[in-house]
Amino acid sequence: MYNYAGIVVNNSSIQVDKIFTYKIPEALKSKIDIGIRVKVPFGMGNKKIDGFVMELYGEYIGNGRVKEICAICDEFTLFTRNDVMLIKEMKSKYLSTYLECIKVFIPAGISDGMKNKTEIQIYTGEAELNGKFEKEPYLTIYSIVKKNQGFYNKNALSKNFNVSLSSINTMIKHNFLSERENIINRYNTRQYEKYSKKVLNIEQQKAVDNILNSEKKVFLIHGVTGSGKTEIYMHLVSSMMDKNKESIILVPEIALTPQMVERFKGRFGKDISVFHSKLSKGERYDEWLRVKEGKVKVAIGARSAIFLPFSNLGIIVIDEEHEGSYKSDSNPKYNAREIGEMKCRIDNCKLILGSATPSIETYYRCKNKDIELITIKNRADNAVMPKVEIVDMRQELMNNNRSIFSKRLYEAIVERLEKREQIILFLNRRGFSTFVSCRKCGYVFKCNNCDISLTYHKEERKLVCHYCGNSEKVSSVCPECGSKYVKYFGVGTEKIEQEIKKCFPEARTLRMDFDTTRRKNSYEKIYNTFKEGKADILIGTQMVAKGLDFKGVTLVGIIAADLSLNLPDFRSNERTFQLITQVSGRAGRGEKNGEVIVQTYNPENYSIIYASNNDYKSFYEEEISVRRLMEYPPFVDLFLINMSSKNENVLIKNIQNVAIFLRNILEKNDTIKMLGPCPCEISKIKEFYRWQIILKGNIEKEFSEKIRKSVYDLLKSVYNDIRVSIDVNPNSLL
Repeated sequence: MYNYAGIVVNNSSIQVDKIFTYKIPEALKSKIDIGIRVKVPFGMGNKKIDGFVMELYGEYIGNGRVKEICAICDEFTLFTRNDVMLIKEMKSKYLSTYLECIKVFIPAGISDGMKNKTEIQIYTGEAELNGKFEKEPYLTIYSIVKKNQGFYNKNALSKNFNVSLSSINTMIKHNFLSERENIINRYNTRQYEKYSKKVLNIEQQKAVDNILNSEKKVFLIHGVTGSGKTEIYMHLVSSMMDKNKESIILVPEIALTPQMVERFKGRFGKDISVFHSKLSKGERYDEWLRVKEGKVKVAIGARSAIFLPFSNLGIIVIDEEHEGSYKSDSNPKYNAREIGEMKCRIDNCKLILGSATPSIETYYRCKNKDIELITIKNRADNAVMPKVEIVDMRQELMNNNRSIFSKRLYEAIVERLEKREQIILFLNRRGFSTFVSCRKCGYVFKCNNCDISLTYHKEERKLVCHYCGNSEKVSSVCPECGSKYVKYFGVGTEKIEQEIKKCFPEARTLRMDFDTTRRKNSYEKIYNTFKEGKADILIGTQMVAKGLDFKGVTLVGIIAADLSLNLPDFRSNERTFQLITQVSGRAGRGEKNGEVIVQTYNPENYSIIYASNNDYKSFYEEEISVRRLMEYPPFVDLFLINMSSKNENVLIKNIQNVAIFLRNILEKNDTIKMLGPCPCEISKIKEFYRWQIILKGNIEKEFSEKIRKSVYDLLKSVYNDIRVSIDVNPNSLL
């Protein structure tokens, strides 16, 4: 029997980021367990706040009086002993607090007392209709309720069938109807069309056998686009179900979730959990509880689904493992790939990474035998890889073509529309025009809160900042010089859509980007419309670049392949290669051959050339040599210290103090280099000026923790004026 509990309190202050010891009262000793949420007195005023049990002790080793736990909040644990091990590892690796790590394990809203949603539903009562009740409207009401037992509450019954609410109340009063409390499910119970099990080809079957029979824990399936990786995942899930084990399937974009759900529920039935950020708090809670209660064996979702409370996990699949969306931008700044590996060790399960364009770091680890590599070179169902053609847009200009579409792409669109085949047009930039400028004085319309140009959105008739969301009305007069020579420059998906409607008015078009998918279920609606052949052309950003499987698409047009190349980031070539390869892979996935047209002003760039040839290995060899020469991951770690403040002078003074401190520490350390301090590439966001320091080298956990603690200590006096973000191996240095 345990007498004391180690508890993390629900207080976000970094000063109380530790485990506090509380005495367990006699009445609660049989109920307390690791992962239980409790009420505890905290601080000088003994305010009752939530706490989370992390440890249990028989004896108290320490000095002073120990406070006592007040109450238990829930009837179930929120996390397990294995989760505590993971929480502690995350805290150390990602330099975050206990509370930040705990919160990724528990459903949003539980601290607010969220429970199952219940409604009072109507059933037939104990008495049969008799006497004065054997007439209208009572006969009609009784008949409706009998056919729809427990389906309606009083208001819905009255509204849907146009019957009197007072008559319903009278029937309840005389026991002809009864009211009962029902739990209302806030998750997707829709039935899906059956998705039959497919016979695997030789490469697919070999991949499944390797994973199931190998002693290794972590695998990379490097399969070309359309190679049937999803079918491999489904066979692995089926094998886990046969062993009564559970599976987590992660996808990088919510846009991919409807397709994955459709296939998995079509194969395995409706009892599959779907978990992502577009769900309401109530829906997320209900999905979490279904997993907790063992009602589902499979979960599909974005990165946060990796923390769902399965008790007997068999496999974790991370599809499109190279995607940056698997890295969290807020504390803890975890990467789902790394969490997957931690869970493999702790929960004794297997991790399967899948991609046609693996991240350089993952493929490097395969070369070093840390991860078992499984290569699939051919498309499933004997489909042929699409033919890729590079169009030099400089030549188009010389030929006096100033259109968004090259002559070759325009002709290909005409041809596909005549054949009633589908087209995807990709541009990784939303909006109508990317910036607005005065042609007389050169003034560029910028956000007042951010150091970024405003994007023109024609549908809303507004200039919008894509960083803070601030918007303003379009002005036809330059605020700098007063001239009326204001012009819209650049192209976004909205402009592409307008040009398509202008050039091909008969074509049915859809647009999939952040602006068209804000509403709930909008991804699924666009996906289904295009899948069912009710649209000819799908225009989109990176949402359309990966995973989507449309059999009718025979042409993919990449409008501007250079956009990601021009970013000042060491991963720009890798991202360009991945985007071109992935979006090219949407073509020719059915019976008809596909074609891809890549428009670029840099046709000689190696990432564009290798992507057009679908040659990952050559791209990897060239990119890894650049990384080795320039000392970037995977050869070194990056440690990013980002500081921001509304007061630029205070910010500069304090980041320089941090730099002086770091230089003193690194004076005798020739394995770590310091870059900066300097303004970030985007030097202001949401009224906050931004500066950064980057450390490059072999950075150990102990060193990271020392730096983190020292930085916070140095900034203690200005903590309210300066925000600090520390990230180990960030996705981007922008």
